[in-house]
Amino acid sequence: MSANGSIAVIIPSYRVTRHILQVLAQIGPEVDRIYVVDDKCPDGSGELVERECRDARVRVIYNPENRGVGGAVISGYKAAIADGMTVMVKIDGDGQMDPALIPAFVAPILNGDADYTKGNRFFDLEQIGAMPPMRLFGNAVLSLMCKLSSGYWDLFDPTNGYTALHAATARHLPFAKISQRYFFETDMLFRLNTFSARVVDVPMDARYGDEVSNLKISKIATEFLVKHIRNFGKRLFYKYYLRDMSLASIELPLGVLMFAGGGLYGAWHWFRSMEAGVETPAGTVMLSAMPVLMGIQLILAFLAYDISSVPRRAMHTVLPRK
Repeated sequence: MSANGSIAVIIPSYRVTRHILQVLAQIGPEVDRIYVVDDKCPDGSGELVERECRDARVRVIYNPENRGVGGAVISGYKAAIADGMTVMVKIDGDGQMDPALIPAFVAPILNGDADYTKGNRFFDLEQIGAMPPMRLFGNAVLSLMCKLSSGYWDLFDPTNGYTALHAATARHLPFAKISQRYFFETDMLFRLNTFSARVVDVPMDARYGDEVSNLKISKIATEFLVKHIRNFGKRLFYKYYLRDMSLASIELPLGVLMFAGGGLYGAWHWFRSMEAGVETPAGTVMLSAMPVLMGIQLILAFLAYDISSVPRRAMHTVLPRK
């Protein structure tokens, strides 16, 4: 146990029998408990660990049905919280995540500088060349959408599953509402932002071996887009109308109305002029352009405020015990 609290590692286990034992062997002595969550693995990952692993820190948890990576991690979170762990680190069992980085993920949380830390493979420009081009492009697009929906504008690489979370913060998360499959990491950021938890990126190298990723960008693009739009709407309502009111609460709806109104007014008169075979009067163009330009300015002002209001204080230091 560290001076500031106990550390737990959670490893969702599904079709990782080729790598799981090696991953467990690499976890250092700074970790107090290791939870291997067998997510109804058809290869028997849990049984393999119980049979072959002699590490006394390891406990195998069996999900009665496959719940996805999020469901497996949440099962691990609940077990770690029940055992009184302080910080919970999630790594994958396929060998992509270096266990030697665990202290780097834990330190900002134990020092009171963060509630949640996550990996960022895009920090070192020399290293990201090892990432497949389609994965690189997909993560860039997902990162942009995540910034809008979560409110964490200073973060990148939202699908990175190497994370650490303070247990006091985890107790305030609505586990039953968090997406349990591939959207889990992104949905976690949205949920953390609802009570202004501080999230910090931890630089790490892209690491790929012979494992096969189950994440197919083409298959989940539509699902992610719908969920990002949903979370964006919820975040705006929670932050700017339910929990607090500010000038930004007026700027966004007014900007959208002016932009849409000016655009529709201009399009309608342009269509009428085209039908009549005459030029659109200059005055009509100005009446359309002015609200459009003012709407853009108001929307940009809202974005500037939203970007500047990224949470900066670790909430686990002030949250009431739950």
